[in-house]
Amino acid sequence: MPSERRSCRRLLLPLLLAIAGFAAFAIDVPVATSFRQWNSPRHQTVTDYLGYLNTFEPFGHGLGVVFVLFVLHQLARNRRWALPRVLACALAAGGAADLLKMLVIRTRPYNLAVDFHGTVWATFGQWFPLLGGESGTQSFPSAHTATACGLAAALIWLYPNGRLLFTSLAVLVGCQRVVACAHYPSDVLFGAATGCLVAVLLLHVGRLPPLFDRWESPWRKK
Repeated sequence: MPSERRSCRRLLLPLLLAIAGFAAFAIDVPVATSFRQWNSPRHQTVTDYLGYLNTFEPFGHGLGVVFVLFVLHQLARNRRWALPRVLACALAAGGAADLLKMLVIRTRPYNLAVDFHGTVWATFGQWFPLLGGESGTQSFPSAHTATACGLAAALIWLYPNGRLLFTSLAVLVGCQRVVACAHYPSDVLFGAATGCLVAVLLLHVGRLPPLFDRWESPWRKK
């Protein structure tokens, strides 16, 4: 029973993030419109400061994941056994978000008409485009944020004392996606929910964690 309660608590965060994502539909269009205005040449100073967030974007990108794994491989020889699971969390989280993108078309903020005055539902298009959608219509959800959250969750599992650092990096990736007009706030929150859910299923809940534990066991002893 105690283990079941812990499992339920671990699933609470993805659920809360998804609920927040639904609530964020109310602010998606105003936020996107504001950042489009601030990213214009008329607000160059603001644009320059917002651009600093681009520094954190690689934490949610495949190349950034590879770089983090390389650093761990070089600096933490006694933790190398965990690298496959860390990689699995990051890639599976991003892959799950990419699969969700095939369910519905959603226009990215930078592709909205300059004089857009529609509701948030006007940003959505056809259902089940599968591979027919192009990048500019694959806003929902944010795969960068999902990858960052999957990676952050795995790193927290491996280095609990770095919880604040890794969580902050994932949050900054989400902020960068909104500021860059690549995603709406709801996209980021649903991406975060996806990444956290995948990480929970690979690290703590279900049949996959014991499989990883058995595979890693011989290497942990070395």
